[in-house]
Amino acid sequence: MIKPVPDRDSAEWWERVAGREFVIQACEGCGTLRFPARAYCPRCRGREWSWRQVSPTGRVLSWIVNHQPFLPDVPTPYTVVMVRLADAPGCVMVGGWHHHAEPVADQLVRASYTYVDERLSLINWQPA
Repeated sequence: MIKPVPDRDSAEWWERVAGREFVIQACEGCGTLRFPARAYCPRCRGREWSWRQVSPTGRVLSWIVNHQPFLPDVPTPYTVVMVRLADAPGCVMVGGWHHHAEPVADQLVRASYTYVDERLSLINWQPA
């Protein structure tokens, strides 16, 4: 399995996901909610921010069913979804789809966690 490599801006987010927290950044200057994690606010360029817990729900924006075997240990086909977060409509998260039926545009979904190891969990999506 290829694992995400946390960087300066995302390391704490990955730690929180491993602890089953569903958080995104909130700018202390203008209140903009943002994901993925980054050093500066894209709206006001502020550097001060905090983590904000948000609902682990959203709506399917788009998806793709991948049939290309990029990695030998990843079985195909698999579905990847883009989800617009309910509490932060300007934020979109990408994750695996964990349900037998194909996703539907604008479908209400809920995050679930896939444990990888003690330091890493991944966010996936399923019907709410």
